[in-house]
Formats: sequence, structure tokens, C-alpha cells
Amino acid sequence: MSYFVGLDVSLRSVALCVVNAEGDIVLERALDCEVGAIDACLRNFAQPITKLGFEAGVMSQTLFHGLRSLGYDAVCMEARQVNAALSAMRNKTDKNDARGIAQVVRSGWYQPVHMKSRESHYIRAMLSSRKAVLRKCVDLENEIRGLFKTFGIRLPGTLSHHRFDDTVRPIIEADEGLSFAMLPMLEARGALHAHFRELDKRVKRGAAHDPVCSLLMTTPGVGAITAMHFKAAIDDPARFKSSRTVAAHFGLTPRRFQSGELDNPGRISRAGDCLTSALMAQI
Repeated sequence: MSYFVGLDVSLRSVALCVVNAEGDIVLERALDCEVGAIDACLRNFAQPITKLGFEAGVMSQTLFHGLRSLGYDAVCMEARQVNAALSAMRNKTDKNDARGIAQVVRSGWYQPVHMKSRESHYIRAMLSSRKAVLRKCVDLENEIRGLFKTFGIRLPGTLSHHRFDDTVRPIIEADEGLSFAMLPMLEARGALHAHFRELDKRVKRGAAHDPVCSLLMTTPGVGAITAMHFKAAIDDPARFKSSRTVAAHFGLTPRRFQSGELDNPGRISRAGDCLTSALMAQI
């Protein structure tokens, strides 16, 4: 007898449902969102599991690789397809969602999602850290600019990050009230900018020593940031049957609605990784 498992995953809990080949429910449980808890429940079930599935989400990476390492045929399913299948159910609960996902796994009506390697996630983590620190640095710069306007001080419209401190500090230190109110913020901005420069160096150093990124950077307009984003987003080039599908993967091809005599091309879909798409569109 074949058994199929559906998992409705949230941040801290999992609703588990096991169905047999006829679609009958044979086990339901509410568990902690941990690979060990799911494995212990299925081992107590003591029946061979044919396939285990869940929809793409925040915890997908951990569950997928963890369950695969324990020998389960785990599959992460495209969330829009699962949502379309579950929309036919009258009542939405975690238990009912797990039942629906188990039936989707049993029927095979799903599109598997590619799970990226840890290397790609490490690259994305570094790029996201760099962007977050830069964004906070810019926020503090804009806050200082705004406060200056109250006192009639107008900074140049174009002022580079590395010259900001040298330009602003003498103005603040010349006024005791401004020094008392704004020097801590300027110091915080300086610390953030120092960390941003270090992260920026790490990204550029990683791109320079990576053969794939070095090859990408030979393209006019492609720098270290774009190359690293592109490599992390692609992860495994073999998963694309044709180079033409890469543009569609990043949402750079137009939508299309065709039915009978009606055939309307639309704007680009903007699907996939929005930041990578934006960087590619600038090339």
C-alpha cells in the first residue's frame, strides 16, 4: 500500500496528514515545525511513505533538505498551484489544508520547486546584509538632511557616502545644540558605513575569485553585485532547458492571454526574483 504525506507548514507548527492510495485519511497530527518531530511521527506510523509534500514557504529549505537527508522523497510544491487546489475547500483550517496538500501529492497535480544550494543562500545572505546596511545608512543621512533644513542648512544634492561625514561633522560640531542632538546619529551612521564598506569589499572579492562571476563581469554593464545576484538566482543552470526560459524565470517576458480569437500580449510579468530582474533590466 502506498502512503502520501501532506504538510501544512507555518513558522512554529505543522499540520500533518497521511492518506493511502485511495485517498482515505489514515493519520492526522499537529506537530512542532521541526524535522525531528515530523520524522518521529512518521516512524511511529510504521508504514513506508511513498512521497511527502508541502508548499513553498519560509521553512521550505530547512524541511526539504532535512527530510531528504533522512531518506524521505520530499517535494516542495509551487504555492500558486497548491492554493488553486485548496481554494475549492469550503473551510480553511490547517487540518483541512494538510488534507488537501496530501491529496495533491497523491494525485501528482503539482509543479515541484527547485530548492537552491546552501552556497546560493550564503551569497544571498551576504548581498541582503549589504543592502540592508546601506539602506539604514541612507535613512540616517536623509534624517540628518531633513533636520538641517529646520536650521536653514542645505546640503548639496549629490553628496557621496564617503564624503558625507567630512561635510556634515564640522557643521554639527560648530553648534552646541546640534552637537548634543545629532552627533550620536552621525556616529551611528559612520559605524554603519564602515560595515557597509567591509561587506562591499567581501562581495567584490567573492565575485573576483568566482569563475562564474568573473565570466559574467566580462559583459558590458555587469558588475560584481549583478553577477553575484545572477549566480545566486540561477543556482543550477542545468534546470533550464533553454536559455530563453531564463528571461521568463526573472519576469522579463510579456504575459499573454489567448482564448479562441482573442490573443492579448501584456506587460512583462515581473515574476521571480525582483531585485535580480531590476539589475538585469538596467544592463
